[in-house]
Amino acid sequence: MAAVLELGGDGAAAGPGPGPGPSLGRGGLEVLQHTVASLLSSYGWYILLAAVAVYLLVQKVSRSLAARSSGPGAAEAAEEPDVVVRRQEALAAARLRMQEELNAQAERYKEKQKQLEEEKRRQKIAMWESMQEGKSYKGNLKLNQQEAESGASTSAVPKSKPNKKPLRGGGYNPLSGEGGGTCSWRPGRRGPSAGG
Repeated sequence: MAAVLELGGDGAAAGPGPGPGPSLGRGGLEVLQHTVASLLSSYGWYILLAAVAVYLLVQKVSRSLAARSSGPGAAEAAEEPDVVVRRQEALAAARLRMQEELNAQAERYKEKQKQLEEEKRRQKIAMWESMQEGKSYKGNLKLNQQEAESGASTSAVPKSKPNKKPLRGGGYNPLSGEGGGTCSWRPGRRGPSAGG
């Protein structure tokens, strides 16, 4: 075979070899170099930023997976199932306690509503009786309201209203056109318009 190479000269006439010839490899390499260089010159910063973002994302995901697998809660639950059972029992007891409190509140609310309805019914009966006797029932309502207000005012601090003077005088009438200051508007004349 060495004799054939010597006779052929550069080896191209010896036949196809196991790989591409030296000129074909150089041309493909130059095309690849040119393509990569143009790609980097056009999108180099974008590629660099994308690579950094992917790297940071991979680091964050690997940290979170490591923390999740080596966390104290996961190790305890895996090692001691009785702890999980105790937690679930405590949670169920807390839920039951909250439900009992809610039921008690609902009962108190129902009782209060019944008392209010009974009070309204008594007022209506008293009003009806006073109407049958010919008395004014509004007076009774006012007395009942005053009693309720007096009971409420003893528990709350009474608020005094400051004396306020009225914003306008007693003789102000917005329809008269007087006393309004500089703004006076008068309606136009009725009748056919003057313009043609």
